[in-house]
Amino acid sequence: MNQVTRPTIRSVRADEWREAKELRLSALRDPVAPIAFLETYERAAAQPDSFWRERTEGGAGGTRVRQFVAEGSDGRWTGTVTVLVEDEGADDAFGGTVERRQAHLVGVYVRPECRGGGVIDALVEAAVAWSWSVAEVTRARLYVHEENARAERVYQRCGFRRSGETVPMQRDPARVEREMILDRL
Repeated sequence: MNQVTRPTIRSVRADEWREAKELRLSALRDPVAPIAFLETYERAAAQPDSFWRERTEGGAGGTRVRQFVAEGSDGRWTGTVTVLVEDEGADDAFGGTVERRQAHLVGVYVRPECRGGGVIDALVEAAVAWSWSVAEVTRARLYVHEENARAERVYQRCGFRRSGETVPMQRDPARVEREMILDRL
């Protein structure tokens, strides 16, 4: 039986924009990308380096946005998640209004060859722990496409549950994204 080594999870550093760009473009080439991400590979690949620098700097150390990466023992990034803090009353990405201060997990990705080894669990755990450390955040949420049952099972394993809320998918309004939530105990 293989021993699974827990990955190192840490915040991205501002100067790691090249690594962040490579991992994001890899995510957007994944076969499930059309139902997992709002962004397309073509759009992201066309962005200038300044975009990637700013994006990475923005997720490096603030209290509004934080990007986490999983590193293998060789230092290679194996996965990522970004947390956005949403304030009560603000507009959300889907045209609704945020009901209470909460964390929104986005951009969740684990390289295919690293799946099944606990990387996603470690990333979500770190994202949620950081969320709870931000003042007055008592709920974490994320959205899962109705056809992404594998991802939904992972999030359920991490403690998330369906809220009952759905939003139409931006590229295919006939399909929905399901909100999943985790309340702070």
